[in-house]
Amino acid sequence: MPIHVSKTEVTIKGTCTVEDALPLLEALQATPAARVALMHCTHIHTASLQVLLALQPSIVSWPEEAFLARWLTPLLNQGGR
Repeated sequence: MPIHVSKTEVTIKGTCTVEDALPLLEALQATPAARVALMHCTHIHTASLQVLLALQPSIVSWPEEAFLARWLTPLLNQGGR
């Protein structure tokens, strides 16, 4: 499972699939102030992306993978987060 939850952070590593959307939603709802680390995320399914777009958590790190970072940063960085 690519989602790792701590008291203050939700980390997504590797490929975040459609099956990970619900656990991601539950993790972010259980920890509303949690920040999201995407540094080691290599792929994110649109269902999981929609969770991030809907809940708008603070992003603490962007993907190292340049293509993914180029697309996610403007989408998730709205509002100057």
